[in-house]
Amino acid sequence: MAKEDITIVLAHGAWADGSSWMRVIERLNAAGHRAMAVPLPLTTLADDVAALGRVIARAGGPVVLVGHAYAGAVIGATQAGIVKALVYINALAPDAGETVADVFNRTPRHPLAPPLVPDADELIWLPEEAFAQAFAPQASRRDQVVLAAVQRPISLSCITETVSRPLWRDRPSWYLVADEDRMISADNQRFMAERMGATIATGSLDHAPMIAAPDAVTQVILAAIQA
Repeated sequence: MAKEDITIVLAHGAWADGSSWMRVIERLNAAGHRAMAVPLPLTTLADDVAALGRVIARAGGPVVLVGHAYAGAVIGATQAGIVKALVYINALAPDAGETVADVFNRTPRHPLAPPLVPDADELIWLPEEAFAQAFAPQASRRDQVVLAAVQRPISLSCITETVSRPLWRDRPSWYLVADEDRMISADNQRFMAERMGATIATGSLDHAPMIAAPDAVTQVILAAIQA
């Protein structure tokens, strides 16, 4: 199977959508690779895993899965046989019996991290100012405004469901640690990356490196493909 036959399936995190991968998709396409972004409903973890499964099925061949932040739990929960490798972009990687909330809260919060309080519908939204302060502080002001305007809330159910044996225990994995992340601490990221035995890359990146540093993200994905 040639490397160009591999499809890269990209799963977005909380408060984002598939368009957050736009600049990475452009770079992957320029390198000759097919990429598909998953529209996660962010309603329950099971719903998100099902949505991911539908896109994997559409890929129709070998797949490299890429997950950002919350979506690390989603890509780890699939059991699709055509998945050949996993790439975590400062992503959460719960082990069997853990929840997203368990691993997210392992380390103290950054002083500029926003409070994550569900509303009456058990949906968690970010305050608009959080996109400039914590979510994407390295992004342009224009990008921060757009991110805040199009944010998609995550349901409390997504982060409180326990996971079973994650796929990273059975597939090779890569992990990009974002040292300047104000949402998920770099120490927490390193703990998860080392626990899964991932090939680790690091950078002085914020929580949304696909926005402000798409080249760094693309390089990690390409390394997974080339391996």
